[in-house]
Amino acid sequence: MTEARLGFIGVGRMGGPMAGRLLDAGFQLAIHDTSEAAMAPLLARGAQWCASPAAVASAAETVLVSLPTPRVVRDVALGPDGIAAGSRVKTFVDLSTTGPRVATEVARALAPKGIAAVDAPVSGGVSGAQKGTLAVMVSGPAQLFEQLEPVLRVFGKVFLVGERPGMGQTMKLANNLMSATALAITSEAMVMGVKAGLDPKVMLDVINAGSGRNSASQDKFPRSVLPRSFDFGFTHELLYKDVRLCLDEAEALGVPMWVGNAVCQLLGVAKVRQGPSADITTIVKCVEEWAGVEVKG
Repeated sequence: MTEARLGFIGVGRMGGPMAGRLLDAGFQLAIHDTSEAAMAPLLARGAQWCASPAAVASAAETVLVSLPTPRVVRDVALGPDGIAAGSRVKTFVDLSTTGPRVATEVARALAPKGIAAVDAPVSGGVSGAQKGTLAVMVSGPAQLFEQLEPVLRVFGKVFLVGERPGMGQTMKLANNLMSATALAITSEAMVMGVKAGLDPKVMLDVINAGSGRNSASQDKFPRSVLPRSFDFGFTHELLYKDVRLCLDEAEALGVPMWVGNAVCQLLGVAKVRQGPSADITTIVKCVEEWAGVEVKG
């Protein structure tokens, strides 16, 4: 049990379970979110309400954020009532997916104020956030990593991927590109098999026993597609944003992304046809509509 006070900004779908695990571990929390409903369960458990990011950064030396877009992260970190305006904060930990360029920009802007920035994006979805089984990809000075590791271990398995700002973000973009690609190609393969007369459950059993297994075939399809619940917990808008960030970074590095661009196009179609807030597993519906079949148990 620790008495350390941490700040946490953004306690929604991913941030809420992570903040809850910190309370479970005995940390005191000062929190802020634009949604009062999102904060309510944590406040009921003893978290301290703060009116702004600056207020959180005046209540805790270490502030973690879990936010939806690079623009929101930039505003929360550097805005007039942002973390940079806090009186106590010494370390800013970004658990969001912002891309390496925004991570670098924020780190450079915070440094003159004596605030160290660490990018530590996570992977594993809402279920991983709830269970504490996320992969945490940390980029920051080794000494600071050692200080933060006991906090970050509460979320799951922690990896130090580099010391330069943005390296954790680059790792996350690579991971999410592969995850999105697995979902897209599994959707196409499953729809093809079902239209040819194969049983989708048998297909998944075979795929997961063979060389085609992936995160979509092992988790997303059995859990959210076959039962037609489409409740994996991540939206088209966010996954499209992550893949778009990856393609932008690849272009800046001079790395071709032929497959990645095709995946991004399919994600864009799904975002339009299913809606930006629809679950990412509904991407299969786009392929189903074109093929005239449904993949269901």
